[in-house]
Amino acid sequence: MKKLKVTIDGKTIEVPENTTVLDAARMLDIQIPTLCHHPKLTPFGGCRLCIVEIKGIPRPVTSCTTPVSDGMEVTTSSPQIEDLRKTVLELILSDHPNDCMVCEKAGDCTLQELAYFYGIRENRFGGERRVYAKRDGNPFIERDMEKCILCGRCVKVCDEVQGVGAIDFTYRGFKSKICPPYEKDLNCEFCGQCVAVCPTGALTGKQWSLRGRQKDIKEIDTTCPYCGTGCNITLHVRRNEVVRITSREDTWNEGWLCVKGRFGYKFINSPDRLKKPLIRIKDRSNSLNDIFREASWDEALDYIATRLNEIKSKHGADAIGGLSSARCTNEENYLFQKLMRAAVGTNNVDHCARL
Repeated sequence: MKKLKVTIDGKTIEVPENTTVLDAARMLDIQIPTLCHHPKLTPFGGCRLCIVEIKGIPRPVTSCTTPVSDGMEVTTSSPQIEDLRKTVLELILSDHPNDCMVCEKAGDCTLQELAYFYGIRENRFGGERRVYAKRDGNPFIERDMEKCILCGRCVKVCDEVQGVGAIDFTYRGFKSKICPPYEKDLNCEFCGQCVAVCPTGALTGKQWSLRGRQKDIKEIDTTCPYCGTGCNITLHVRRNEVVRITSREDTWNEGWLCVKGRFGYKFINSPDRLKKPLIRIKDRSNSLNDIFREASWDEALDYIATRLNEIKSKHGADAIGGLSSARCTNEENYLFQKLMRAAVGTNNVDHCARL
């Protein structure tokens, strides 16, 4: 592959053809602010915060959409560039509610972080602000369109990653907004990918509301238990209770989750959840009913081994069958079938996912 030489802020690097200026800068650990850019989505160039100066071009250009050319000389920060970026931020914030005190994304909001670094305390741009009525008849995703900055990340991830296209840009100019067809309630797979890439508090999980943000939150990396895919998830725990679930971008599933993985965690604290093994015994007061009593794992496993040996001795190994779960990992299912075939001595192995 052809290599191109580019100089950014006095540092020279060789990059493959079709590399953008933004990506080349990040290879050099040079930070350029962005709002609409996401490394796993196609460039958009909508927020205009990533503008840079390129020698020979009389105007600033967006680094996320500009490909590198051989011998290019780039300046990422200058008084003029920083002044333009601050103005862009002020214009975005002029149409944004100032309710960081109660926003679910406070402390994890890219817009808030940029306003902090540029020292924006008051906005010099007044005028009309977009106001939308909140209306969402779904149980998972909260849409606060007044906080939407039209970065397009949610549209792109729904189209390019999920292949669903449940939302898109509508209207024009000041009335522009992102919504489902005909402005109906959101009705999709509710995977929450749009929530994961949203840089502001425009999209959040309804189950997360007022449950905890950053303070006193403990993050625990684990594996999603819902199926055998084994996606990596991060539990956000406050006072020994899971308040929300995310996934890190540096894991094999790249931060993407399904609706069960992202929102299906209420079972953890369900009173119906089994936390200890149960052994079924006869109810002496009623011969028609059985009752269950709690047991330790050692007692339960010894009981299982004893009963399997009794059945095998009396009726043979093929009188026993093993039913596994599609929610287990491949490794767990391999061990299960090995137990049935090598230890018990039967090939009667099946699973619960048959249609």
